[in-house]
Amino acid sequence: MATTYNNLYLDTRKRLKAAGVEMAQLEARELVCFAADKTREQFFRDLPLYASDEVERRVEELTRRRLAGEPVAYIIGEWEFYGLPLDISREVIVPRADTEVLAERAILLARAAGEGARVLDLCAGSGCVGLAVAANAPDCRVVLADLSEGALRICKQNVRRNNLNARVTCVQADALTQPAASLWDFDVIACNPPYIPHQEIPTLDVSVKDYEPWGALDGGMDGLDFYRAVAARWGHALRLGGSLVFEVGAGQAPAVELILAQNGYENILTHQDTQGIWRVVEGTVNH
Repeated sequence: MATTYNNLYLDTRKRLKAAGVEMAQLEARELVCFAADKTREQFFRDLPLYASDEVERRVEELTRRRLAGEPVAYIIGEWEFYGLPLDISREVIVPRADTEVLAERAILLARAAGEGARVLDLCAGSGCVGLAVAANAPDCRVVLADLSEGALRICKQNVRRNNLNARVTCVQADALTQPAASLWDFDVIACNPPYIPHQEIPTLDVSVKDYEPWGALDGGMDGLDFYRAVAARWGHALRLGGSLVFEVGAGQAPAVELILAQNGYENILTHQDTQGIWRVVEGTVNH
């Protein structure tokens, strides 16, 4: 029985919604587009048309994978963040809407620093934060740094995909150790580090614990290992008046504010995400 793209999409959305998928509408659209090899524009144009049996079969197979817990971004190999299309693989965590608060703060600070501003995206993963900064603060230069070679491969693909090669470079760096001499003189260091307490990882949703790289999730016993290391070791990679901006997990903001204060950072500010969670903590180096 042939079905239209519209019915295929509605059926997929209904199944995802019934399984408790929050963004069922968006995810259903992405799965159908991917199965049919259509852009969003083509998908909307072709809604009244009939899908081939092959496309129906592919949508069914992809929907089953999603219902088993696999994130859509891994199924289709890409995701959008801050309006940028990004390649995604299982070497990196899927960019979250929450992280747009970190990108927003880094963009505003980079713009305020003016022409020639230098921004470091530390623990870059897919490069989503640094690339959002580069795309929205056109006078700045950005370095994407990650320890994982798989993550750096994705970063490089995303730099090319968004035509930002002229202003964005990728380097391997371990956030837990002292920065190399070449990594210095930044106006902004934006960092979305692993922050899940070690013992909590097995309790996470299947889509996270069974698919996302644990190395990008595990923040040590209390989830704060990276905040301590980065605050203590990376401050001298900032210019005077430069800012260190962290994303933090729910409930971690007070502990991270304290870590920044103990390491001599000033003007400590905390920002909420759209859910009202204190999501971003920042401080400046003034001495």
